[in-house]
Amino acid sequence: MLPAEFISGIINSFIALFIIIDPFLGMVVFVTLTRGASKKEKAKSALIATAVAGGLLALFLFIGMMLLELLGISLPSFVVAGGVILLILGVQAVFGIEFTKKEKTDKKAAAVIIGTPLLSGPGAMTTIVILSQQYGYWPPLIALILVMFITWIMLYFSERITAKMGDRLIEVLSRVLGLMLAALAAEFIKDGISDMVRDFRK
Repeated sequence: MLPAEFISGIINSFIALFIIIDPFLGMVVFVTLTRGASKKEKAKSALIATAVAGGLLALFLFIGMMLLELLGISLPSFVVAGGVILLILGVQAVFGIEFTKKEKTDKKAAAVIIGTPLLSGPGAMTTIVILSQQYGYWPPLIALILVMFITWIMLYFSERITAKMGDRLIEVLSRVLGLMLAALAAEFIKDGISDMVRDFRK
């Protein structure tokens, strides 16, 4: 039987990753970018998108701290910076603010674009590094696999899901996730500043 702390780490990591990855937003964008593609092409794009996002985040999970050490960046500083990024992303999701221009995209490149930076952007990379320091490698990795599997299902059946749920409901869910993301960002910033003050006093 798995220890309670291990299970708790998986659950907390799953919630954090699900919020920051936001499969609902990915699903809406996927439908837009793959419009006109065949069923086979959409299935392939869904697989590539989740594989790219999952692979990149898994890589960052294991080498993220190594990169920080090479750059001479302390974890508390990274946590605060990551919290600020997450807060901006959360505000963007809540208010529907677009920081980038929407351009026509080649359908062949859609899968990669959805995989990164949409699903595995700076916020997701920051989150998974922080989670690795809080819970170790295995809980976040298991949570990442679960989130990517759910994301793949949502992308694969994106047209059916969006048709049944409607654009309005999906937008509401995405904004609720944005609010939760902003709250999560506040926790990261608070913890990071607390650690910085504690290190300064030593």
